[in-house]
Amino acid sequence: MLTVSQLAKKFGISRTTILYYERAGLLLPTKRSSNNYRWYGEKEISKLETIIAYRSFGLPVAQLSELLDREDEATQEQILCNQFKALETEIQQLRLQQKAIMTLLKHPDLLENQMVTKKRWSSIMKAAGLSDQDMHNWHQQFEKMEPEAHQQFLESLNISPDEIKKIRSSTKKKS
Repeated sequence: MLTVSQLAKKFGISRTTILYYERAGLLLPTKRSSNNYRWYGEKEISKLETIIAYRSFGLPVAQLSELLDREDEATQEQILCNQFKALETEIQQLRLQQKAIMTLLKHPDLLENQMVTKKRWSSIMKAAGLSDQDMHNWHQQFEKMEPEAHQQFLESLNISPDEIKKIRSSTKKKS
């Protein structure tokens, strides 16, 4: 039997993560001691191992309950196939973004000399295969990761301050 701290140490995760899994109903302790310590047995240790494996596949916690409580392999296969497809779509979008960036990197002077306008940048992105939604996602990630650099980038495209404000605010909304 292991305590929360021992279990966390064994798997190299935080106590908070284990308690989160408990709140989500995924991992309940085998018993609680008189001093209210949680104790986990072999069954729970094995279950946590499974949870960690599924999380490493990128599966959201909300789907884990369905996987852990499955009665047939078809459910597991369908959820894993759906996750595979979602990851494949994400990889394709990232590759398109890489292609757009590589196009720009081949000609870095375009941005430095303000030779790329909003229209030209959009054309480059579309030529690289990005849809309007992909471009929105690109701006959203740029804004999230480097807000000041995003501002500078938009300014380099000679976009009006009002339009820059509109673009940046739209990237902060849930899409």
